[in-house]
Amino acid sequence: MYGMDVFTDAGKFLGTAQEFLVDVEKREVSRIFLDEVPKSEEHLKRMLKDKSVKYENVKSVEDVIIVTQQSE
Repeated sequence: MYGMDVFTDAGKFLGTAQEFLVDVEKREVSRIFLDEVPKSEEHLKRMLKDKSVKYENVKSVEDVIIVTQQSE
């Protein structure tokens, strides 16, 4: 999934899948980051809000990743 384009189900381009947050206890992806993960905690918090999508919102992974358009 690295490098795949991410679109909403309404057709809006959100970005490209750059990084993934994995819950190792549950053995599942929990977030897709649309930019490289920053080193600072402050930037990471902003990125979680503005430049990532919850994996539970993924509807389809084929040629692109389709996610539901929901506010978080």
